[in-house]
Amino acid sequence: MKKVALYNLGCKVNAYETEAMGEEFQAAGYQVVPFSDKADIYVINTCTVTNTADQKSRQIIHRARRRNPESVIVAAGCYVETLDKKDDSIDVLIDNSSKKDVVRIVEEYLGVANPYEAKDKELSIRNMTDHTRVFVKIQDGCNEFCSYCVIPFARGRVRSRQPEDILEEIRGLAAAGYKEVVLTGIHVSSYGSDWKNGRRRDEDLLELLALIHDIPGIRRIRFGSLEPRIITEEFVEGLKKLPKFCPHFHLSLQSGCDKTLKAMNRHYSAEEFYEACLRIRKVWPKAALTTDVIVGFPGETEEDFFESRRFLEKVRFFETHVFPYSRRRGTRADKMEGQLTESVKHERVESLLELNRVNRNEYVSSFVGEEVEIILEEPVEIEGIHCFSGHTREYVKCAVPVSETGNMVGGDMVTATGTEIKSNILICNIH
Repeated sequence: MKKVALYNLGCKVNAYETEAMGEEFQAAGYQVVPFSDKADIYVINTCTVTNTADQKSRQIIHRARRRNPESVIVAAGCYVETLDKKDDSIDVLIDNSSKKDVVRIVEEYLGVANPYEAKDKELSIRNMTDHTRVFVKIQDGCNEFCSYCVIPFARGRVRSRQPEDILEEIRGLAAAGYKEVVLTGIHVSSYGSDWKNGRRRDEDLLELLALIHDIPGIRRIRFGSLEPRIITEEFVEGLKKLPKFCPHFHLSLQSGCDKTLKAMNRHYSAEEFYEACLRIRKVWPKAALTTDVIVGFPGETEEDFFESRRFLEKVRFFETHVFPYSRRRGTRADKMEGQLTESVKHERVESLLELNRVNRNEYVSSFVGEEVEIILEEPVEIEGIHCFSGHTREYVKCAVPVSETGNMVGGDMVTATGTEIKSNILICNIH
Protein backbone atom coordinates (compact mmCIF):
# COMPACT_ATOMS: atom_id res chain seq x y z
CA MET A 1 0.00 0.00 0.00
CA LYS A 2 1.58 3.26 -1.13
CA LYS A 3 1.63 6.14 1.32
CA VAL A 4 0.39 9.60 0.36
CA ALA A 5 0.75 12.81 2.39
CA LEU A 6 -1.18 16.00 1.69
CA TYR A 7 -0.47 19.59 2.71
CA ASN A 8 -2.92 22.46 2.46
CA LEU A 9 -2.13 26.14 1.97
CA GLY A 10 -4.60 28.99 1.76
CA CYS A 11 -8.36 29.33 2.02
CA LYS A 12 -11.22 27.17 3.31
CA VAL A 13 -11.99 26.10 -0.26
CA ASN A 14 -8.47 24.72 -0.56
CA ALA A 15 -8.87 22.97 2.80
CA TYR A 16 -12.08 21.35 1.57
CA GLU A 17 -10.42 20.25 -1.67
CA THR A 18 -7.38 18.88 0.16
CA GLU A 19 -9.66 16.79 2.39
CA ALA A 20 -11.55 15.56 -0.67
CA MET A 21 -8.35 14.62 -2.54
CA GLY A 22 -7.22 12.67 0.52
CA GLU A 23 -10.48 10.74 0.48
CA GLU A 24 -10.01 9.98 -3.22
CA PHE A 25 -6.62 8.43 -2.45
CA GLN A 26 -8.11 6.38 0.38
CA ALA A 27 -10.90 5.14 -1.88
CA ALA A 28 -8.25 4.02 -4.37
CA GLY A 29 -6.45 1.99 -1.72
CA TYR A 30 -3.69 4.37 -0.62
CA GLN A 31 -2.68 5.00 2.98
CA VAL A 32 -2.94 8.71 3.89
CA VAL A 33 -0.21 9.67 6.38
CA PRO A 34 0.82 12.94 8.09
CA PHE A 35 2.90 15.28 5.95
CA SER A 36 5.76 14.94 8.44
CA ASP A 37 6.04 11.22 7.59
CA LYS A 38 8.08 9.72 4.79
CA ALA A 39 5.62 9.11 1.96
CA ASP A 40 5.67 7.76 -1.58
CA ILE A 41 3.56 10.66 -2.88
CA TYR A 42 3.30 14.23 -1.56
CA VAL A 43 0.39 16.40 -2.69
CA ILE A 44 0.73 20.11 -1.94
CA ASN A 45 -2.45 22.10 -2.50
CA THR A 46 -0.93 25.52 -3.12
CA CYS A 47 -1.98 29.16 -2.73
CA THR A 48 -1.04 32.20 -4.78
CA VAL A 49 -3.02 35.03 -3.18
CA THR A 50 0.21 36.97 -2.43
CA ASN A 51 3.88 36.77 -3.34
CA THR A 52 4.42 35.40 0.18
CA ALA A 53 1.92 32.61 -0.53
CA ASP A 54 3.88 31.72 -3.67
CA GLN A 55 7.06 31.58 -1.60
CA LYS A 56 5.41 29.40 1.04
CA SER A 57 4.14 27.03 -1.67
CA ARG A 58 7.67 26.65 -3.05
CA GLN A 59 9.08 26.05 0.44
CA ILE A 60 6.64 23.23 1.19
CA ILE A 61 7.27 21.62 -2.21
CA HIS A 62 11.02 21.66 -1.64
CA ARG A 63 10.59 20.38 1.92
CA ALA A 64 8.71 17.36 0.61
CA ARG A 65 11.43 16.69 -1.95
CA ARG A 66 14.09 16.76 0.78
CA ARG A 67 12.05 14.45 3.00
CA ASN A 68 11.98 11.73 0.36
CA PRO A 69 14.00 12.39 -2.82
CA GLU A 70 12.46 9.28 -4.41
CA SER A 71 8.85 10.37 -3.87
CA VAL A 72 6.41 11.78 -6.43
CA ILE A 73 5.82 15.48 -5.74
CA VAL A 74 2.41 16.76 -6.85
CA ALA A 75 1.71 20.50 -6.89
CA ALA A 76 -1.97 21.37 -7.20
CA GLY A 77 -4.05 24.53 -7.13
CA CYS A 78 -3.67 28.25 -7.58
CA TYR A 79 0.14 28.51 -7.56
CA VAL A 80 0.17 26.01 -10.42
CA GLU A 81 -2.29 28.18 -12.38
CA THR A 82 0.12 31.15 -12.27
CA LEU A 83 3.44 29.31 -12.48
CA ASP A 84 5.58 30.99 -15.15
CA LYS A 85 8.63 28.71 -15.04
CA LYS A 86 9.36 25.05 -14.43
CA ASP A 87 10.32 23.89 -10.94
CA ASP A 88 12.44 20.73 -11.05
CA SER A 89 11.18 19.70 -7.61
CA ILE A 90 7.68 19.14 -9.04
CA ASP A 91 6.85 15.90 -10.85
CA VAL A 92 3.13 16.43 -11.48
CA LEU A 93 1.20 19.69 -11.95
CA ILE A 94 -2.55 19.69 -11.33
CA ASP A 95 -4.67 22.76 -12.00
CA ASN A 96 -7.82 23.55 -10.02
CA SER A 97 -10.19 21.96 -12.53
CA SER A 98 -8.24 18.66 -12.46
CA LYS A 99 -8.12 18.10 -8.71
CA LYS A 100 -11.02 15.67 -8.99
CA ASP A 101 -8.78 13.46 -11.15
CA VAL A 102 -5.71 13.63 -8.89
CA VAL A 103 -5.43 9.85 -8.36
CA ARG A 104 -5.81 9.01 -12.05
CA ILE A 105 -3.24 11.67 -13.05
CA VAL A 106 -0.71 10.42 -10.49
CA GLU A 107 -1.23 6.80 -11.50
CA GLU A 108 -0.79 7.67 -15.16
CA TYR A 109 2.50 9.34 -14.20
CA LEU A 110 3.50 6.17 -12.34
CA GLY A 111 2.56 4.01 -15.34
CA VAL A 112 -0.24 2.09 -13.60
CA ALA A 113 -1.94 -0.19 -16.13
CA ASN A 114 -5.52 0.70 -15.16
CA PRO A 115 -5.56 4.13 -13.50
CA TYR A 116 -8.18 4.76 -10.86
CA GLU A 117 -11.27 6.62 -12.06
CA ALA A 118 -13.20 8.69 -9.52
CA LYS A 119 -16.89 7.74 -9.35
CA ASP A 120 -18.12 11.27 -8.70
CA LYS A 121 -17.92 14.05 -11.26
CA GLU A 122 -16.84 16.61 -8.66
CA LEU A 123 -14.81 16.58 -5.48
CA SER A 124 -16.89 15.91 -2.39
CA ILE A 125 -16.19 14.84 1.16
CA ARG A 126 -17.53 12.26 3.57
CA ASN A 127 -15.51 13.20 6.66
CA MET A 128 -13.51 16.08 8.12
CA THR A 129 -11.08 16.29 11.02
CA ASP A 130 -13.61 18.36 12.99
CA HIS A 131 -16.38 15.99 14.04
CA THR A 132 -19.15 18.54 14.63
CA ARG A 133 -18.65 21.23 11.98
CA VAL A 134 -18.00 20.64 8.29
CA PHE A 135 -17.20 22.94 5.37
CA VAL A 136 -18.97 22.31 2.08
CA LYS A 137 -17.93 24.02 -1.13
CA ILE A 138 -20.91 25.35 -3.09
CA GLN A 139 -19.16 27.34 -5.83
CA ASP A 140 -15.80 28.19 -7.34
CA GLY A 141 -14.36 31.17 -9.17
CA CYS A 142 -14.83 34.94 -8.95
CA ASN A 143 -15.86 37.66 -11.40
CA GLU A 144 -15.03 40.66 -9.19
CA PHE A 145 -11.41 41.40 -10.22
CA CYS A 146 -10.35 43.46 -7.22
CA SER A 147 -7.20 45.37 -8.16
CA TYR A 148 -5.03 43.59 -5.55
CA CYS A 149 -6.23 40.04 -6.24
CA VAL A 150 -5.01 37.39 -8.69
CA ILE A 151 -7.56 34.75 -7.69
CA PRO A 152 -10.02 35.36 -10.60
CA PHE A 153 -7.13 34.49 -12.91
CA ALA A 154 -6.16 31.41 -10.88
CA ARG A 155 -9.66 30.12 -10.14
CA GLY A 156 -11.52 31.35 -13.21
CA ARG A 157 -15.05 32.66 -13.54
CA VAL A 158 -17.94 31.76 -11.22
CA ARG A 159 -19.09 28.13 -11.39
CA SER A 160 -21.91 27.04 -9.07
CA ARG A 161 -22.45 23.46 -7.92
CA GLN A 162 -25.84 21.98 -8.64
CA PRO A 163 -28.11 21.89 -5.55
CA GLU A 164 -28.71 18.14 -5.82
CA ASP A 165 -24.95 17.44 -5.63
CA ILE A 166 -24.56 19.69 -2.57
CA LEU A 167 -27.59 18.16 -0.85
CA GLU A 168 -26.41 14.60 -1.48
CA GLU A 169 -23.05 15.46 0.08
CA ILE A 170 -24.61 17.11 3.13
CA ARG A 171 -27.05 14.22 3.67
CA GLY A 172 -24.07 11.88 3.82
CA LEU A 173 -22.26 14.16 6.25
CA ALA A 174 -25.36 14.43 8.45
CA ALA A 175 -25.62 10.63 8.48
CA ALA A 176 -21.97 10.52 9.57
CA GLY A 177 -22.84 12.65 12.60
CA TYR A 178 -22.00 16.21 11.56
CA LYS A 179 -24.32 18.76 13.12
CA GLU A 180 -23.17 22.04 11.57
CA VAL A 181 -22.46 22.91 7.95
CA VAL A 182 -20.53 25.96 6.73
CA LEU A 183 -21.14 26.89 3.09
CA THR A 184 -17.93 28.06 1.50
CA GLY A 185 -16.61 29.10 -1.90
CA ILE A 186 -14.35 31.61 -3.58
CA HIS A 187 -17.23 34.12 -3.86
CA VAL A 188 -20.26 32.61 -2.11
CA SER A 189 -22.47 35.63 -2.86
CA SER A 190 -22.24 34.80 -6.58
CA TYR A 191 -23.83 31.37 -6.13
CA GLY A 192 -26.21 30.77 -9.06
CA SER A 193 -25.18 33.89 -10.98
CA ASP A 194 -23.65 31.76 -13.75
CA TRP A 195 -27.01 30.10 -14.47
CA LYS A 196 -28.48 33.31 -15.95
CA ASN A 197 -32.00 32.30 -14.90
CA GLY A 198 -33.25 35.86 -14.46
CA ARG A 199 -33.62 35.51 -10.71
CA ARG A 200 -32.58 38.04 -8.07
CA ARG A 201 -28.94 37.51 -7.11
CA ASP A 202 -29.79 36.10 -3.66
CA GLU A 203 -32.69 33.80 -4.60
CA ASP A 204 -30.65 30.74 -5.58
CA LEU A 205 -28.62 30.99 -2.38
CA LEU A 206 -31.74 31.33 -0.22
CA GLU A 207 -33.36 28.39 -1.97
CA LEU A 208 -30.27 26.25 -1.36
CA LEU A 209 -30.31 27.17 2.34
CA ALA A 210 -33.98 26.22 2.63
CA LEU A 211 -33.25 22.78 1.12
CA ILE A 212 -30.29 22.21 3.47
CA HIS A 213 -32.48 23.36 6.36
CA ASP A 214 -34.76 20.36 5.80
CA ILE A 215 -31.99 17.76 6.06
CA PRO A 216 -32.44 15.69 9.26
CA GLY A 217 -29.47 15.86 11.62
CA ILE A 218 -28.23 19.27 10.52
CA ARG A 219 -28.68 21.65 13.45
CA ARG A 220 -26.82 24.73 12.21
CA ILE A 221 -26.01 26.42 8.90
CA ARG A 222 -23.40 29.15 8.42
CA PHE A 223 -21.85 31.07 5.56
CA GLY A 224 -18.08 31.19 5.23
CA SER A 225 -18.04 34.71 3.79
CA LEU A 226 -20.42 37.10 2.07
CA GLU A 227 -20.09 40.45 0.38
CA PRO A 228 -22.20 43.40 1.59
CA ARG A 229 -24.18 43.90 -1.63
CA ILE A 230 -26.13 40.67 -1.06
CA ILE A 231 -27.40 41.87 2.34
CA THR A 232 -30.70 43.27 1.12
CA GLU A 233 -33.98 43.49 3.04
CA GLU A 234 -35.25 40.50 1.03
CA PHE A 235 -32.16 38.42 1.80
CA VAL A 236 -32.29 39.14 5.54
CA GLU A 237 -36.02 38.38 5.64
CA GLY A 238 -35.37 35.09 3.86
CA LEU A 239 -32.68 34.11 6.39
CA LYS A 240 -34.94 35.04 9.30
CA LYS A 241 -37.36 32.29 8.25
CA LEU A 242 -34.68 29.61 8.75
CA PRO A 243 -34.19 28.85 12.49
CA LYS A 244 -31.08 26.74 11.80
CA PHE A 245 -29.28 29.69 10.19
CA CYS A 246 -26.66 31.14 12.54
CA PRO A 247 -26.47 34.96 12.84
CA HIS A 248 -22.75 35.06 12.09
CA PHE A 249 -21.85 37.19 9.07
CA HIS A 250 -18.33 37.50 7.73
CA LEU A 251 -18.55 40.54 5.45
CA SER A 252 -15.27 41.37 3.76
CA LEU A 253 -14.73 45.14 4.05
CA GLN A 254 -11.02 45.66 3.09
CA SER A 255 -11.21 49.41 3.82
CA GLY A 256 -13.54 51.89 5.48
CA CYS A 257 -12.27 54.68 3.20
CA ASP A 258 -14.19 55.28 -0.03
CA LYS A 259 -11.12 56.47 -1.91
CA THR A 260 -9.28 53.27 -1.07
CA LEU A 261 -12.32 51.11 -1.85
CA LYS A 262 -12.49 52.65 -5.32
CA ALA A 263 -8.77 52.05 -5.91
CA MET A 264 -9.29 48.43 -4.82
CA ASN A 265 -12.19 48.08 -7.31
CA ARG A 266 -14.56 47.10 -4.53
CA HIS A 267 -18.10 47.65 -5.74
CA TYR A 268 -19.63 49.41 -2.73
CA SER A 269 -19.08 52.45 -0.53
CA ALA A 270 -18.42 52.46 3.21
CA GLU A 271 -21.93 53.82 3.77
CA GLU A 272 -23.48 50.99 1.74
CA PHE A 273 -21.50 48.50 3.83
CA TYR A 274 -22.75 50.16 7.03
CA GLU A 275 -26.36 50.00 5.82
CA ALA A 276 -25.93 46.24 5.30
CA CYS A 277 -24.73 45.91 8.91
CA LEU A 278 -27.77 47.85 10.15
CA ARG A 279 -30.12 45.54 8.21
CA ILE A 280 -28.57 42.56 9.95
CA ARG A 281 -28.66 44.09 13.42
CA LYS A 282 -32.28 45.14 12.97
CA VAL A 283 -33.20 41.43 12.87
CA TRP A 284 -30.40 40.03 15.08
CA PRO A 285 -29.24 42.78 17.48
CA LYS A 286 -26.40 40.59 18.75
CA ALA A 287 -25.38 39.13 15.39
CA ALA A 288 -21.66 38.49 15.05
CA LEU A 289 -20.17 40.69 12.34
CA THR A 290 -16.62 39.82 11.34
CA THR A 291 -14.51 41.23 8.54
CA ASP A 292 -11.17 41.49 6.71
CA VAL A 293 -9.23 44.75 6.36
CA ILE A 294 -6.15 45.51 4.27
CA VAL A 295 -3.92 48.37 5.48
CA GLY A 296 -1.18 50.11 3.58
CA PHE A 297 -2.80 49.82 0.15
CA PRO A 298 -0.92 51.83 -2.50
CA GLY A 299 -1.75 55.52 -2.10
CA GLU A 300 -3.35 55.12 1.35
CA THR A 301 -2.52 58.32 3.21
CA GLU A 302 -2.54 58.69 6.97
CA GLU A 303 -5.87 60.49 6.64
CA ASP A 304 -7.28 57.60 4.57
CA PHE A 305 -6.13 55.11 7.20
CA PHE A 306 -7.76 57.00 10.06
CA GLU A 307 -10.97 57.32 8.04
CA SER A 308 -10.94 53.54 7.75
CA ARG A 309 -10.18 53.14 11.45
CA ARG A 310 -13.05 55.44 12.42
CA PHE A 311 -15.37 53.30 10.31
CA LEU A 312 -14.28 50.17 12.20
CA GLU A 313 -14.96 52.00 15.46
CA LYS A 314 -18.46 52.85 14.23
CA VAL A 315 -19.40 49.31 13.15
CA ARG A 316 -17.75 47.60 16.16
CA PHE A 317 -17.03 44.24 14.60
CA PHE A 318 -16.77 41.11 16.72
CA GLU A 319 -13.57 40.16 14.92
CA THR A 320 -11.42 42.04 12.41
CA HIS A 321 -8.76 40.12 10.49
CA VAL A 322 -6.08 42.67 9.64
CA PHE A 323 -3.58 42.23 6.80
CA PRO A 324 -0.81 44.49 5.54
CA TYR A 325 -1.11 45.00 1.79
CA SER A 326 1.09 42.49 -0.01
CA ARG A 327 2.11 43.09 -3.58
CA ARG A 328 1.12 40.40 -6.04
CA ARG A 329 2.61 40.17 -9.52
CA GLY A 330 -0.03 40.19 -12.24
CA THR A 331 -2.41 42.57 -10.45
CA ARG A 332 -3.12 46.23 -11.17
CA ALA A 333 -2.24 47.23 -7.61
CA ASP A 334 1.29 45.90 -8.07
CA LYS A 335 1.93 48.67 -10.62
CA MET A 336 0.22 51.46 -8.69
CA GLU A 337 2.18 54.45 -7.46
CA GLY A 338 2.42 55.25 -3.77
CA GLN A 339 3.60 51.86 -2.47
CA LEU A 340 4.03 52.16 1.31
CA THR A 341 6.96 51.00 3.42
CA GLU A 342 6.68 47.86 5.54
CA SER A 343 7.23 49.90 8.71
CA VAL A 344 4.21 52.12 7.96
CA LYS A 345 2.09 49.04 7.23
CA HIS A 346 3.23 47.45 10.49
CA GLU A 347 2.25 50.52 12.54
CA ARG A 348 -1.20 50.56 10.96
CA VAL A 349 -1.69 46.83 11.48
CA GLU A 350 -0.85 47.18 15.17
CA SER A 351 -3.28 50.07 15.53
CA LEU A 352 -6.16 48.01 14.13
CA LEU A 353 -5.20 44.90 16.07
CA GLU A 354 -5.46 46.90 19.29
CA LEU A 355 -8.90 48.16 18.23
CA ASN A 356 -9.87 44.57 17.42
CA ARG A 357 -8.88 43.42 20.91
CA VAL A 358 -11.10 46.10 22.46
CA ASN A 359 -14.07 45.35 20.18
CA ARG A 360 -13.73 41.59 20.59
CA ASN A 361 -13.56 41.74 24.38
CA GLU A 362 -16.57 44.05 24.47
CA TYR A 363 -18.60 41.72 22.24
CA VAL A 364 -17.73 38.49 24.06
CA SER A 365 -18.34 40.13 27.44
CA SER A 366 -21.84 41.11 26.30
CA PHE A 367 -22.83 37.43 26.58
CA VAL A 368 -22.11 37.27 30.32
CA GLY A 369 -25.54 36.77 31.90
CA GLU A 370 -27.04 35.85 28.52
CA GLU A 371 -28.53 32.51 27.50
CA VAL A 372 -26.59 30.84 24.67
CA GLU A 373 -26.93 27.68 22.61
CA ILE A 374 -23.74 25.60 22.39
CA ILE A 375 -22.70 22.57 20.37
CA LEU A 376 -20.08 20.77 22.45
CA GLU A 377 -16.87 20.02 20.53
CA GLU A 378 -13.87 18.77 22.53
CA PRO A 379 -12.38 18.55 26.04
CA VAL A 380 -10.09 21.44 27.07
CA GLU A 381 -8.49 22.73 30.24
CA ILE A 382 -8.97 26.42 31.06
CA GLU A 383 -7.04 27.86 33.99
CA GLY A 384 -7.00 24.47 35.68
CA ILE A 385 -10.67 23.69 35.06
CA HIS A 386 -11.58 20.69 32.87
CA CYS A 387 -14.20 21.84 30.35
CA PHE A 388 -15.96 20.95 27.13
CA SER A 389 -15.37 23.67 24.53
CA GLY A 390 -17.83 24.72 21.87
CA HIS A 391 -19.24 27.69 19.99
CA THR A 392 -22.44 29.67 20.22
CA ARG A 393 -24.62 30.36 17.21
CA GLU A 394 -22.69 33.64 16.86
CA TYR A 395 -19.42 31.67 16.80
CA VAL A 396 -18.26 32.91 20.17
CA LYS A 397 -15.89 30.33 21.65
CA CYS A 398 -17.14 29.10 24.98
CA ALA A 399 -16.63 26.32 27.48
CA VAL A 400 -18.72 24.39 29.99
CA PRO A 401 -17.12 22.70 33.06
CA VAL A 402 -17.22 18.92 32.59
CA SER A 403 -18.74 18.67 36.07
CA GLU A 404 -21.92 19.96 34.43
CA THR A 405 -21.84 18.00 31.17
CA GLY A 406 -22.24 14.54 32.73
CA ASN A 407 -22.37 11.88 30.00
CA MET A 408 -22.59 14.38 27.15
CA VAL A 409 -20.27 13.96 24.15
CA GLY A 410 -19.04 16.06 21.27
CA GLY A 411 -21.92 17.04 19.03
CA ASP A 412 -24.47 17.36 21.82
CA MET A 413 -26.29 20.69 21.98
CA VAL A 414 -26.89 22.46 25.29
CA THR A 415 -28.43 25.70 26.49
CA ALA A 416 -26.30 27.54 29.02
CA THR A 417 -25.71 30.96 30.57
CA GLY A 418 -22.48 32.92 30.20
CA THR A 419 -20.95 33.57 33.62
CA GLU A 420 -17.43 35.00 33.08
CA ILE A 421 -14.51 35.38 30.68
CA LYS A 422 -11.38 33.29 31.19
CA SER A 423 -8.46 33.21 28.73
CA ASN A 424 -10.68 35.08 26.21
CA ILE A 425 -13.26 32.26 26.36
CA LEU A 426 -16.84 32.62 27.55
CA ILE A 427 -17.37 30.26 30.51
CA CYS A 428 -20.95 28.98 30.73
CA ASN A 429 -23.12 27.06 33.17
CA ILE A 430 -25.78 24.66 31.91
CA HIS A 431 -29.33 25.37 32.99
